[in-house]
Amino acid sequence: MSIQLTPLREIENFGTPYVIAEIGANHNGDMELAKRLIEAAKRAGADCVKFQSWSVETVNSGKVYEDNYFLQDDYRNRSDTDLKSIVSKYAITENQLLEMKRYCDELAIDCISTAFSEGEFDFLIDEMNAPFVKVASMDLNNYPLLSYFAKRNVPLVLSLGLSEMYEIDKAVRTLEENGCEKIVLLHCVSIYPPEDNQVNLRNIETLQRMYPRYPVGFSDHSLGTCLPVSSVVLGVPVIEKHFTLDKGMEGWDHKVSADEADLLEICQNAQRVHAAMGSNRVSAIESAERKDAFRRSLVLTRDLKKGEKIVASDLTAKRPGEGLKPEMFDFVVGRTLQTDLAADSVLHLNDLV
Repeated sequence: MSIQLTPLREIENFGTPYVIAEIGANHNGDMELAKRLIEAAKRAGADCVKFQSWSVETVNSGKVYEDNYFLQDDYRNRSDTDLKSIVSKYAITENQLLEMKRYCDELAIDCISTAFSEGEFDFLIDEMNAPFVKVASMDLNNYPLLSYFAKRNVPLVLSLGLSEMYEIDKAVRTLEENGCEKIVLLHCVSIYPPEDNQVNLRNIETLQRMYPRYPVGFSDHSLGTCLPVSSVVLGVPVIEKHFTLDKGMEGWDHKVSADEADLLEICQNAQRVHAAMGSNRVSAIESAERKDAFRRSLVLTRDLKKGEKIVASDLTAKRPGEGLKPEMFDFVVGRTLQTDLAADSVLHLNDLV
């Protein structure tokens, strides 16, 4: 089953890869930096850029800000700021999102965002005219929110990180029961970055079997370009990758993001792998001329006169393949020649009686 994800793109398993450059908060609150990210994503060949529509109020409780949990948990362990200040700084406002959407329209690249609340979701659909909305892994078991999203009947791209199979199944059923059947599932491991043996790309095949009605893509948090490109072999039609201009920049996700060179490699190689997957039908595609140049024909090992009977030792096989095929060996043995032929002559059917 295919999903009309955007006005111009249908998404289906083993379809042409649709690459989402996840800007998220990598604009660091600077809209000029955001525009440069959009420009770089477009140059690299991405189909879409994605922001995140959270605010200080919509994701974290007061306890998280009191604990400064994320500051204590990663490389931003610092005393000159606090988590609430950083969240406020890195949040993107509605007006800024509209500005980014207009800029994306000018550059002909899709612009979407992740919604973390009902109000943010409504804004993306009603004001920004986003072709689809991303649902973060953290909300996979937020069934009341999923129910609200589903009732608008717009395409939803759902990351499956943090989740057990029963939670994934309940999330899909919640969307379906509330009227949404335009769903793209993204295999995801919400570790930044995961070890290779934690990525479990084979989960993509499991999800394809479990949900044959829905495309299954890959939201990648690994380092480098190998794994998102490799996922194309498994049929992913959507690849999402965090994106930055500088992996050394201050901020949340820059260190685990692709830069422009990485994203270019992902986009180009994903297209190349998709083209190379080809068809399941086993059939030679080489031209007849190519086959003749590479294959062999039956050739005489000695001079033979007209009327002589050919024995097995009189035959070998050499290029080119424009004469009698080696598979006709038994047919030729015992036949007589109707003309004199020199050693190393390529045999043709009209040489035989």
